[in-house]
Amino acid sequence: MTHTSRLIAILALLGICTAASAQRYGNVIDKTVAVVGNEMILISDLEQEVQVLRSQGGASDAKARCEILERMLESKLFLMQAKMDSLSVNKDMVESQLSEIIDQRRTMLGGDEAVEKYFGKPLYKLRQEWRKQMEDMSLAQQEQMEIAGKVPELTPHDVRSYIDTTDAADLPVVPVKYKLSHVCVYPDREAANLAVKEKLLSLRERILAGEKFSTLARLYSEDPGSARKGGELGMASKSIFWPAFSDVAMSLKPGTISQVVETPDGFHIIEVIEKNGDMFNARHILMKPQYTVEDRERAFHLLDSIRTEINNKALSFELAARFYSEDNASRTNGGQMADPNSGSAYFEIDQLKPQDYLAIKDLKEGEVSEPIESLDNEGRNGNLVYKIIRVDKIIPAHTATFENDFTLIADQVRNQRQMKAIDEYLRGKIVQTKVRIDPLFKDCEFRNAAWHDKIRKD
Repeated sequence: MTHTSRLIAILALLGICTAASAQRYGNVIDKTVAVVGNEMILISDLEQEVQVLRSQGGASDAKARCEILERMLESKLFLMQAKMDSLSVNKDMVESQLSEIIDQRRTMLGGDEAVEKYFGKPLYKLRQEWRKQMEDMSLAQQEQMEIAGKVPELTPHDVRSYIDTTDAADLPVVPVKYKLSHVCVYPDREAANLAVKEKLLSLRERILAGEKFSTLARLYSEDPGSARKGGELGMASKSIFWPAFSDVAMSLKPGTISQVVETPDGFHIIEVIEKNGDMFNARHILMKPQYTVEDRERAFHLLDSIRTEINNKALSFELAARFYSEDNASRTNGGQMADPNSGSAYFEIDQLKPQDYLAIKDLKEGEVSEPIESLDNEGRNGNLVYKIIRVDKIIPAHTATFENDFTLIADQVRNQRQMKAIDEYLRGKIVQTKVRIDPLFKDCEFRNAAWHDKIRKD
């Protein structure tokens, strides 16, 4: 029998392969599989982590259990030290994270009852256990940050020395980056919004007259994920939806149809199927504003005229952006684009909208693209926008250098030193601490070999 099959067989014998964290399986009682100082790890603790991993689509085999156990062992060591150092838990942060995790699991599994069935415990008990786990995790992470924080600050000499002594193949490669500016023009939103509202109101009237919401959702909804299911979204926490959507859904009685609701994704009509606390299952029909050929031609004509004036030096790009661009985020900066996530003025290829990259990929610095149709950063998919783009600067792909990429290399060196400090601390603590691991896990390939010396030999 292989190591994997043998370990799974033993776990199955204990009755834990299909249950999350029950205290008793037939005649087999939950047992301690590891002790770290005064902290214990129960087989039910391990299996609950396996259940969480499985609910997220992860593997739940012997290798996964070994990896989870090692993370739990490490966490217990750091937790012990955090308590000795009198570190305190950020209660507000833990409660916020706990609510988010519970909402995710309720949504993923389909409500409170499904969560309780999946994990084999009432939700209030799960909440208590998860809160304790997150508090312990918070303390363990703080302890690691304390250790990492003791690593001396880097000097330019440290970074230069690292570059000089590191093989070029091991230095980070900086991908090509672009600095861009744009002038944006939106189509006539008011007319398009009015048109889509009228379509949705017409569908609402048909539903009220007796047609099935689900049938019309399959035919007309522009949300591909739910349209094929008749518009049904599934039981989910209100927190995962846009506030405007969830507020209306929570106010509806099951079976009633909402008026038109606007969110950053577009316009909706909603029918609530079921509500349970702050969760609901609803159908919706999503429609987005549609724009005409005339809208496109009008915008392209304006942008083409602006581009001609820029190329003829009759108008600077920065002035054109300030006068003509309808993108409020960039117009005051002369049209300079910025990554909405990082705020950086430089974009890697995969950070650009596909339409934007196709427009500029063959341009040289200082050149301005033809007018294009693209998307902005609003909502989940973005709204239609027309634009011209100027390539301000291109930084070719290259191996990181001291002169051009000091921060990038410094971050890499700092991370390596911090990880080394944490690993060295961990190895020392394993030797010094009373640790016992059940021989059930003697064939695990732990990342830190020092754990193997702590496996009980009986």
